[in-house]
Formats: sequence, C-alpha cells, structure tokens
Amino acid sequence: MRFSQYMNEWLYGEGGYYRTFRDIGKGGDFYTAVSSSRFFGASIAEHLFKMIQDGSLPRDVSLIEIGAHRGYLLADMIEWLYGRDHNLIESMSFGIVERQKDVQKIQQKYLNQRLGNLKVEYFETISDIKKESIFFISNEIFDAFGCELYKDGKIALVKNHKISWDDAPNDILDFAKKYSLQKGEIAVGYEDFAKRVLESAKRVEFVSFDYGEKYVRNDFSIRIYKGHETFPLFDDEVELEKFYKNSDITFDVNFGHLINAFEDIGFELKSYETQARALVRFGIIDILEEFYKLAPYEKYLREADKIKTLLAPTIMGDKFKMIHFSSSV
Repeated sequence: MRFSQYMNEWLYGEGGYYRTFRDIGKGGDFYTAVSSSRFFGASIAEHLFKMIQDGSLPRDVSLIEIGAHRGYLLADMIEWLYGRDHNLIESMSFGIVERQKDVQKIQQKYLNQRLGNLKVEYFETISDIKKESIFFISNEIFDAFGCELYKDGKIALVKNHKISWDDAPNDILDFAKKYSLQKGEIAVGYEDFAKRVLESAKRVEFVSFDYGEKYVRNDFSIRIYKGHETFPLFDDEVELEKFYKNSDITFDVNFGHLINAFEDIGFELKSYETQARALVRFGIIDILEEFYKLAPYEKYLREADKIKTLLAPTIMGDKFKMIHFSSSV
C-alpha cells in the first residue's frame, strides 16, 4: 500500500493511535501549545472578541473547534469570552468536530466540569455543519493528515511494515515539479478539507496553528513521538512494527501547499505568521500584564514561564505558525 494509506491506518484505522483518547502533556507522548498554557486559548478568544466588537463577525457566530482532544482550548476560549462579555455566551453557539464517540464522552465530561450545562454541539465530520457564520479554530491537525513520501521520482510503498520505492504516478510528479520537491512529504487531503470547510457556512473564518514552513525542505521531516522521545522514520534503528498504532507519527506542514489548497477553493489568506508574532498581536502580553495585577506573584511567575514556551523562538515561537483564512461575504 502507499505510505499515506499506511499512515491513515496507523492513526485512524481499527485500534489506531487516535481512535481512542490519548493524553497530551507530561503523561502523554508530546506537548502542545494548548497543554502548555491557558493563555494560548485566551489570546485567540481575545482576537475573536475584537472581530465581534468591530463588526467583522456577528454576535451569533459559531465557535467550532476541529480536533479538540479533551476540550481544553474550546473551554479556555469560552471562559475568556464570558469574562469579556457574558452576553456573548447566550448569542453565540459552540461546537466540536469529533468522530470518535468515546472521545466525545471524555470531552463532554470535561466541558461540563469547566462550563456547567453550556450546550456544545458535536459533528462527526465538517460536512455535517451548516451555519450562517463560523469561527473555526484548530491546533496541530494538518500534520496528522496522511502523506506520501517522495524521493527523486519515486514514492514509498509499505508491506509488512517495510518501506520500498516505486515510480511515482503523474499527479505526484506534477506536484513535485510545482513545488520544486526532490525529497519529502506530500500531504493528502488538504484540498478536500478546504472545500468542506468552505461549504460549512456562508461566512467562515478559519484559524489554525501548526509546525512547518511555507517552502519545501527537500528532506524528510516525518517522525514518530513516543513518551516524549522523537524517532526519525528513516533511522536505521527504527522498526515500524514496534511503533505502529501505539505512538504518534507526524511531519512538518508545507504551508505553501496548504495556502494553495484554500485559495484555490475560494478562501482569502488573511495572515500567515509565526505563533509568537500572532499571539502577541492577539494580545497575550496584555493578558499576562492584567493577570499580574490580580494574581499572587509566584503564580504570575509560573504563568509567565509557560508563556515563554509559547513565544520563545527556540521552543514553539518560531517553529509553529498561525494561518488565518477568510471566505468572501
């Protein structure tokens, strides 16, 4: 089978890594911005709040998260919006795109603990959503799409957890030529995803954070995460069978490909910038300063240290990017 099929089975097939709830953070295989600090969600919510304030979005906009894990990010955003204008919680609607019923139950339990009886709607796929206006938020979803592995006119095939190479079909060769790709990953599904997002509402704002670059590296970034250790896929000591379905597998996002997928279907690129620049623009420093006035100093120092993780160039600040697409009104 092609590597993209193998990767989809690894992550989403029967018994796949993401078919059941996986912890994130100290007890899991990796950290995310969401697990690092609640101020991540608060700053995005502040950005959304300002868009509602200036009339860019209506007060009845739907806030929907794709790939919500336990529900931390959505809860952080809703709590911040409530603090800014509690009436928004009455006019807005909230939702999560999650196909796994077991994960939905975990999310519902957590959200009830954080938010009480606030209604959160569930959608198994984006295609199930039909709204007037939506603000989508996601964190680290595009690196979890299946991908083809390409090298000098060949693509990777997998049999019995062993990789071999065969001549690439014309569509893969055309992609490689378009992006000057000699070696690396080719994500599968960005175009269909963008189309489904566009069709979900008359007006869409789509904001997402992920790691990668706007250009191809011409090298393989695909790697496995297990217990906070990183294992490059092509390391001679990596035996795929040992990691299959019990660890995360991921790759750096080609944002040039992602931007083209969204723009070709009719989206406008509003912003593409580093996570650090985006969060500062959204107001994370101002939020921290307000926290300083209210919280004990030791607690403030702990939160400031967490924010450094989000903003430091050598940690998450520069490697992670924020991308914002908007559909035409």
